[in-house]
Formats: sequence, C-alpha cells, structure tokens
Amino acid sequence: MGMLIDGVWQKGTAGAAGEDGQFHREEASFRRWLTADGGNAPTGEPAVQAEPARFRLYVSLACPWAHRTLIVRALKGLETLIPLSVVNWHMGDNGWSFAPGPLVTPDPERNATYLHELYQAAKPGMTGKVTVPVLWDSERGEIVSNESADIIRMFNEAYDALGARPGDFYPAELRGEIDQVNDKVYDAVNNGVYKAGFAATQQAYEEAIGPLFETLDELDALLQTQDWLVGGVMTEADIRLFTTLIRFDSVYYVHFKCNVKRIADYPGLHAFVQRMMDIEAVASTVNFQHIKHHYYESHAHLNPSGIVPAGPAAPY
Repeated sequence: MGMLIDGVWQKGTAGAAGEDGQFHREEASFRRWLTADGGNAPTGEPAVQAEPARFRLYVSLACPWAHRTLIVRALKGLETLIPLSVVNWHMGDNGWSFAPGPLVTPDPERNATYLHELYQAAKPGMTGKVTVPVLWDSERGEIVSNESADIIRMFNEAYDALGARPGDFYPAELRGEIDQVNDKVYDAVNNGVYKAGFAATQQAYEEAIGPLFETLDELDALLQTQDWLVGGVMTEADIRLFTTLIRFDSVYYVHFKCNVKRIADYPGLHAFVQRMMDIEAVASTVNFQHIKHHYYESHAHLNPSGIVPAGPAAPY
C-alpha cells in the first residue's frame, strides 16, 4: 500500500487519519468485473469473460482483505484457474514489494520490483493507494479489480462452467440478509480495528473501540446459538468476519490497542473461528508468520522497534 507524492511512492495503509483524527479508508480504484459469459456485471456495466489462467491474483498473506479472496479461491478449487502471486510481508516506503522472502512469488507479468509498477502500467500517472488484492488481466496487461468484496463474488460464480468446485457463498435467497450483516461487520469490525489502531486522537479511538466491542458482543451471542451468521450455511458473511477474527488476538489486540477482550474470551466467536479453521481449504490460507511480521514490522509509527511479539500461540 502506498501513494505517489512528487513522483515517489510513499508507504501507507489503504487510508489515513484525517483532520478529525479518524481513520478514513480510500475507495478501490479499479472496479471492473469477470462474469461467466462476459455479459454485464451486477452493476450493469460491461464485464470481461472469465478464462482459465488469464487472470492473476496478487495478494499479501498478511492482509485481511486479500485473505478473503484466497479463501474463496481455495473453497472453489480455483488454484489452477487463477494463478497466484504473493508479495513480501514487509511494507516499506515504496509499498508492497516482491523482495525475496518466505512464499514470495517473483512477478511474472512485468518482472516488477514493487506492486505499484503494475498500477502505473495499468493507469499511467495515477496517484492514490496501491492495495492488495489485485486481479490482473495477463492478456490485456491491466488491472480488472482491486476491490476484495467484488473479487470474492466473481470467484464465487464466474468460473463455475470452467471446472470450479461446487459451492455458492452468496446465494440469491440470502443476499439481502448477507448484505446487512456485511455492512455492519465491515464498519464496526473489519474496518473498526483499523479505525481504532490508526486513530490520531483519543476521541477518535474511543469512537471506534466502543462500536467494535459492542458488535463483537452481539456476534458472540449470535454464534453461541447458531454455527453461521446467515441462513444456517457458511456464506461470504462468515468469510469476511473470519479474516478479521483470525488476526485479532495475535495483532489487533496489542498492535491496534483493541484490548478490551480477546477472541479467545468469547465462546461463540472462538468456536466460530475454530469451525472455520477445521475446513482445510480455509486453514491452508492462514499464515501467522506473514500476519505478525507484516503488522509489527511495517507500522513504525505504532511499533518503532519493529519487535515481533512471541505470542500468543495460535490456538487453532
């Protein structure tokens, strides 16, 4: 994640604290769609037809937003249909890089050193944030999307006729309820931990931390009575909640000062995370080495020493 200032890409998250001291997340820059037949996207705009191995997914194993796409890719069995590139866990002054490291994949498209080079190739002269995930069109040399919420819905259905594993994580009959849960979880939890962690004033922090734990309390009560958030089945709502919860005790509890309670202290949420981790396709996408090293080593203003805590031991 970074932005272009005076011709130089600067380190940054996908947002920044404003004059009010609150964290404001920037909108995604690329919002095109893949569909099974190349017909219109859900937005009504023209889409691109899904094809085997044409579209490459760029991710950080540390990033919860990119993690969503990895989970749906794995659940749908798209590994051979959608090739994967992984950036280094450390986000330096020039943003995400392909510097050698555990599980890092050298860029095969443009032999890029930094992810921002693909953004510049896709949209010369652009400024703003360089984020993961990125869905790249290898044939046309451009970015299709860098919006995780859209990408997981593309992966959910665009490849079904090309050999994807059966499974619908956004079923038509549950979409209204899924959208309501997503909206609440996104604001208070997914983005809430960032609003707390990157708050620049005490007031901004308190305005974030209250709704975060109120919502976690509500979700815990719900998940003590049912296994999944919506409709008695796993949906994208569960996936989107999970990617924040799996990072919570190891990172957000300490690094982002979200230390009212741990997920381990919530019986419903803890059981939910364990239920998700019992699914091999989900567990295979979780990498605590990347998660912990990224957060603790990349945010020098929060952790100047760069020391990565030893614990907690991953309980799943």
